[in-house]
Amino acid sequence: MSQVPLVRKAIVGAALANASTSSNPNPEVGGEGQENNWTPAALERAGSTLKALNRMAKRPPVHLVFEDISYTVNSHKGERRILHNVSGEFRSGELTCILGPSGAGKSTLLNILAGYNSNGVKGRITVNGHTREMKLFKKLSTYIMQEDLLQPRLTVQESMMIAANLKLGQELGKAEKELIVEEILQTLGLWNHKNTMTEKLSGGQMKRLSVALELVNNPPIIFLDEPTTGLDIVSIRQLVVLLRLLSRQGRTIVCTVHQPSASLFALFDRIYVLARGMCCYQGAPQLIVPFLAEAGHVCPKTHNPADFVLETLATDIETTAPLSELCQNGKLSRRLDRMIPRGRKPVLHSEESIQRIFTEHVAKDQLSKVEFPTSFWAQFLILSKRMFTQNRRNSTSIWIQLVHHILSATLLGSIFFNVGNNAANPVVNFKFCLSCLVFFMYTHTMIPVLIFPFQVRLLRREYFNRWYSLKAYYMALTLASVPNMIILGMLFLVISYLMSGQLLEWDRFILFAISGLLIATCSEGLGLAVGSACNVTNGSIVAPAIAAPLLALSCYGMGYGPYIESTMKALMSVSFLRYGVTGFSIALYQNRQKMECNEEFCLYSEPRLLIRDLGMEGDTYIIQVIGLLGFTVLHRSLAYLALRYRLTNEFSNKFMCYVSKFLKHR
Repeated sequence: MSQVPLVRKAIVGAALANASTSSNPNPEVGGEGQENNWTPAALERAGSTLKALNRMAKRPPVHLVFEDISYTVNSHKGERRILHNVSGEFRSGELTCILGPSGAGKSTLLNILAGYNSNGVKGRITVNGHTREMKLFKKLSTYIMQEDLLQPRLTVQESMMIAANLKLGQELGKAEKELIVEEILQTLGLWNHKNTMTEKLSGGQMKRLSVALELVNNPPIIFLDEPTTGLDIVSIRQLVVLLRLLSRQGRTIVCTVHQPSASLFALFDRIYVLARGMCCYQGAPQLIVPFLAEAGHVCPKTHNPADFVLETLATDIETTAPLSELCQNGKLSRRLDRMIPRGRKPVLHSEESIQRIFTEHVAKDQLSKVEFPTSFWAQFLILSKRMFTQNRRNSTSIWIQLVHHILSATLLGSIFFNVGNNAANPVVNFKFCLSCLVFFMYTHTMIPVLIFPFQVRLLRREYFNRWYSLKAYYMALTLASVPNMIILGMLFLVISYLMSGQLLEWDRFILFAISGLLIATCSEGLGLAVGSACNVTNGSIVAPAIAAPLLALSCYGMGYGPYIESTMKALMSVSFLRYGVTGFSIALYQNRQKMECNEEFCLYSEPRLLIRDLGMEGDTYIIQVIGLLGFTVLHRSLAYLALRYRLTNEFSNKFMCYVSKFLKHR
């Protein structure tokens, strides 16, 4: 353990020394202001520094074979077949590109191979000759989706250490994790940006950080969906060269690319061409031109082969079937007998060694019977610390909320100034309670409705790649909002309570504050449920639509409480806001002396009469607290179930299909 820092320095020094032998006059990999100097030669040399990662987090090489894969989806127009019995293989040590026109089924095939979609899939997928077991396969693979979604308000190194702590667990100590993180960042040209906030990185740096985060646990198979989208030509080449050197260390890397340049096309080891759900070619990029010539499509010498094949497939519909038959829909692979001499040669294994290594790894994994690298409580602590750090650094949001609470409390106190003990206008003080209710409800409902859908997109990537369990994340999410809610809520309550002239009795204020904070907690749960189920646009409509009738039910019967119909009482009991406003009223008026009356006669100088006419006679404060706690559990349970549903892509598609069919028959 004590020698790890020395090993780290030796590795980093070796990386820089190797890079310095490059023809690049400024050889530092990934240095500040030297994005364009991050050359393929420097990358190839820097790739040798991943020795510690390969040594400390050993993973078996993976050969992925799929046979006769078909995929059918249900739409409002009926069943539609996306893939038509395609086959293929992706081997360790190779960088594979899935190529094809728009709508060919590239992302669909990648989703199926990564395990993201399984409903409606037919066919056979094997890993190293064994039928794919998703529980084990997800531990060996990682899926980097098209969007570069990174956790905000964290530095590059902080993001990497969080990923290392979650994905490596107790397998390694802190010093080893720091060494692995430094090694990866050096290799990917991000070390000099380790203290940069993720939201301030360039597009290419964000893409490399996305790869770096998933590389921490050394997955033997990596899937990437459109990794070059939104990048300039230099950044695209840098990224593909990076993926190539990672594959050379024995990893299986599969990505979809929309339209690669000729130089980029030549960097891939294997090309898999899809068109209209059929495989039209599988094999080395150097052999695609003679393959097309066999089918009667001669590529001009000055033409990019990738462009030619895409143009041919997109413009000539009748071309797809003959090409698919020629390669037997992916069962026939055109391979070079020798590896391309460019750069480091890949780490290849014989079929026998692949089987032996894989079997040993599976046996070890089954023996440990651990679903995640870290325990539930370790995940909870790591995620809670991350969320608290992000909240603390979000100074803009903190200032907005602080000003919002202070201004709202001051405005409310001014409107209801000194009405708390005035028997001549007791209804006005009840309106003060309703105003506090509305403030807590809308503030804490709308914040998650507007913010949480973005967090769901971040969560989808981390959860699918098995960083942590959903329960640990949700528990940390629930805890992270509590400090701000209590501090800002109490600030609002103190200002508004004092300005409105309520009785200065500690027990009344505490009960009043408990009701307010419980309303806030319950409302936040409702907002999380809506934010988990809807996007921002739909959530902004759904949340007020739910809150408005609940608010109407909460103040129903004001003035004629003893005569509220039993049916309406039952309806009022399903509104959590009714429990909130009742808790406010009981806190202010129960067990209280007569209020001040500056007129000859005040009907409600006796607080008991006001409680009666509000329909709250016989209600107790503890029942309101229990009611609010019950609705809090209900709302947060619904939010958890909605979140779990949203993260299961195939269930979401299936549900939307049923909705479409229902609306069609209507």
